[in-house]
Amino acid sequence: MISIRTYSEIDKQYWKSLVETSPVATWFQTDEAYRFYQSVNDMCAFAYGVVEEDKLVGVIVGYTTQEKCKFKQYFTTRAIVVGGPLLDENISESALTTLLQTVKEQPGDAIYIEIRNLHDYSGWQSIFEANGFAYQPHLNIHVTCNVTHSMSDQRIRQVKKAIKNGVEIAEAQSEQEIHDWYQILRQLYRTKVRTPLWSEEFFMQFYRNGVGKYLFVKFNGKVIGGMMCPVFNNKAIYEWYVCGLDEEYRELYPSVMATYAAIEYAKKYKIEIFDFMGAGKPDIPYGVRDFKMEFGGEQVEHGRYVCVHKPVLYRIGKWGVRWLKRNR
Repeated sequence: MISIRTYSEIDKQYWKSLVETSPVATWFQTDEAYRFYQSVNDMCAFAYGVVEEDKLVGVIVGYTTQEKCKFKQYFTTRAIVVGGPLLDENISESALTTLLQTVKEQPGDAIYIEIRNLHDYSGWQSIFEANGFAYQPHLNIHVTCNVTHSMSDQRIRQVKKAIKNGVEIAEAQSEQEIHDWYQILRQLYRTKVRTPLWSEEFFMQFYRNGVGKYLFVKFNGKVIGGMMCPVFNNKAIYEWYVCGLDEEYRELYPSVMATYAAIEYAKKYKIEIFDFMGAGKPDIPYGVRDFKMEFGGEQVEHGRYVCVHKPVLYRIGKWGVRWLKRNR
């Protein structure tokens, strides 16, 4: 017998056990991640579990979101599942189908659902596709954080130079530091990234909830860069958001130092993987991917699954994002 459980109905101990045993577990599919999503006003969190023969064999955690402008809401409402679903390695086709169909019905006005895989789901690809989730190639980079890890010669030189010139790495100590870092990140998104960014509340709640780390790059006591990193036990640390005042502090390499800080943190606390959480589409030149590869990682393609509910609005939304990137 197969049945669905809502968040309040999922046995949290069984959920924790599935996190510990699933081959595709990430922080983003934990109860902790759900509670963080739920604490942010701009997010509408959802979580569903599927039980088969009295055993929890799958969980999907995600959120729906949209732009605040009423006009933009019409084109931007979307449901996102970061990390991919949490699955028992022996989940049946029927159980996974039930879970995916439940999520498809959940998001309400969502134009599309996007599942951003951080592990290999190729063994279940036919089931995703049979349920209306199209596979889209997307690259990522994993850095194995052990004693044999090494960066490129250029990155090593930059790190040594920055340290010599007085750069310091420190965990966040106050909400004021989060605010200062957010101003750098917001400027980066306005001028270069040119895609929507969460409000400051999202980043404050991450700090207040204590669900990960802010690793800041400082010079003369001032935050000049840093990274927001969820931490998943000893398995992975993630680059969710990163920025640096690279133009203003060229000889200090803030963005390089932010990434270096996360990798060193992983080594210190024996965390297996530093996950860059994305490196663009295959066969399309991408300078950010080149930058990331110099930190000694392995390129992987775990892709994304997308289910489009409203094709016309989806195409308009994609066109709008491309227009913003060209014209902001």
